[in-house]
Amino acid sequence: MIRLFNAFVKLTGLPAALPVFRTKVYYEDKAAQGRHIKGAAVLVSNHTSVFDYAVYLFVFFTRTLRTLMAEVLFEKKLLALFLKLMGGIRIDRGSSEYGYMGKCEQILRKGGVLCVFPEGRLPLKDETPPLPFRPGAAYLSLCTGAPVIPVYTDGAYFGKARARVVIGAPIVPPEGVSCADPAAVEEYNSRLRQKIISLGELLEKRRKEEKA
Repeated sequence: MIRLFNAFVKLTGLPAALPVFRTKVYYEDKAAQGRHIKGAAVLVSNHTSVFDYAVYLFVFFTRTLRTLMAEVLFEKKLLALFLKLMGGIRIDRGSSEYGYMGKCEQILRKGGVLCVFPEGRLPLKDETPPLPFRPGAAYLSLCTGAPVIPVYTDGAYFGKARARVVIGAPIVPPEGVSCADPAAVEEYNSRLRQKIISLGELLEKRRKEEKA
């Protein structure tokens, strides 16, 4: 049901998405990772806007993204229903309940693609992005062995700007490292955040080259 609903939304929404976002996609290494994701993976991205999710739906058109979403998005009934049909996974950020992690692990073990914005919220105006990463994505990758696909977006949606996205090469979790080791999870988590930062720098470099 979720896969069929995603396919319907993407096919019907594509004519509107193309002129609205005008997304331009760059690659760190296209041979290593293009727009089609093979097998289980954890998609990890910086977070600039609620529209990040919409952009990634069309960037990674061939796969169903099971995205972790904040509880505030489920306050309105119609939107909540739509997100559930799309396969959105609700996270109550103020709660100590982590039952959703088991669901996420199950999705990955079945070969699905999980989309995570590990900053957990949008940066405020006086904050320097990306914010510190929450360890959930790193933990799930270590537990399941699913690679992380790092992605960076500049968040330039609507208006005259083009949305620019850079897809990084997959990061394979280190062998012999347990997700039950907090220090190992944190080290891996820091590595993922640094990768997102480097992709942002790569995107800026590519833009300067285009202007030149």
